[in-house]
Amino acid sequence: MQGVIRVYDPATGEGVVVTDTDRSEHLLAPDALEGSIFRTLRQGQRVVFDLDGQGRATHLGTGAERDMGTPAARV
Repeated sequence: MQGVIRVYDPATGEGVVVTDTDRSEHLLAPDALEGSIFRTLRQGQRVVFDLDGQGRATHLGTGAERDMGTPAARV
């Protein structure tokens, strides 16, 4: 999925991403940035993501990792 960060608190890691397709909002999963190139997020930042079993955004990336087959960064 693709979307935009609506809000993000770097102190708690909590945030919300809004999908491009239907403007639905999804909370960030606690592991949303694990294995990601992101260390923090900013409002309005474009991201690609998956949804976990609870409907939370996880596996955030820029899209390049998937589109170009670039290996994802590992922590």
